[in-house]
Amino acid sequence: MSQDRRVAEAGAVSAVQNVIPTTSELTWRDRWVHVLARLGVRRGDWRVAPGLYALGNPTPQSPVFVTANYALSFDALRSALRGVDGYILVLDTDGINVWCAAGKGTFGTGELVRRIGIVGLAQAVSHRRLILPQLGAPGVAAHRVLRQAGFRVEYGPVRAADLPEYLRTGQAAPDMRRVRFDLADRLVLVPVELVHMILPMLLLSALAYLLGGGLASLAVVAAVLAGVVLFPVLLPWIPSDDFSSKGFILGALVSLPLAVAAVLDSPAGALGLGAARALALVLVVAAATAYLALNFTGATPLTSRSGVKAEIYAYVPVMGWSAGVGVLLLLASQVAGSFVG
Repeated sequence: MSQDRRVAEAGAVSAVQNVIPTTSELTWRDRWVHVLARLGVRRGDWRVAPGLYALGNPTPQSPVFVTANYALSFDALRSALRGVDGYILVLDTDGINVWCAAGKGTFGTGELVRRIGIVGLAQAVSHRRLILPQLGAPGVAAHRVLRQAGFRVEYGPVRAADLPEYLRTGQAAPDMRRVRFDLADRLVLVPVELVHMILPMLLLSALAYLLGGGLASLAVVAAVLAGVVLFPVLLPWIPSDDFSSKGFILGALVSLPLAVAAVLDSPAGALGLGAARALALVLVVAAATAYLALNFTGATPLTSRSGVKAEIYAYVPVMGWSAGVGVLLLLASQVAGSFVG
């Protein structure tokens, strides 16, 4: 590269306001932040400042990647670009990842156009090409970005790890376009859900023990663990297409040992009382597991907004009736049992 060209490129970069240097190396602090984020600890704190970041030693010809200001999204992108010189344009998504922010509109056309102007991107690069993550497509109207900011949007692969190959070939292979949701993807969601449910589970379990005894207390624990741990693991293999009905099926199966125990524990000559208690446990556990399963729709790429709304309208009343009847039946059987005892 000639000396004149180096000087021209340095001048172009310096014309951009507040370019922030970054690297592809993740520190121990970065990894600790990832652990805390996965556990849901101070969830809103793990964000990076919106703006333009220089990865390596970019030139005006270097590619521009766009991402959200959620720390894990930013780190996934930069760590995947080891050895690449380029720019990373970070949008203000309120600390939300690309996919969720696209659905909420914060990873959207308006913010992208605004951020291009704020950082003076047109002065930093000689080309007019932006590489966005494919999962950000629902929030961005590419034709409006071109018309309003003069930059052409292209969508890279689903996963940041495929970007080096994408840059090498200039196109995304079909497998790069496929959204996978395998066991590892599902398991990584379990810790944060479990952490959020630990305290409510313990409180409800204690209350259930006071009102319905040991089996009722175990039923609360079984429902929560089924909904937040077993359901993500077994999701592809549980029959039915709806998350709610999958949850009902799983909850009913998980509650069977408790139901059997309720029947076996019934007083002599009061088999009907044990059966009523067993039915109550099945109804409550199935409803609670179904509710937690429905809540899981927001963490998967397998559902649509309209589909989730349809599930809510169709199944939430059923969950309410199932849980309500189960609780009343459990209390009635508890009272009746005290007389029999």
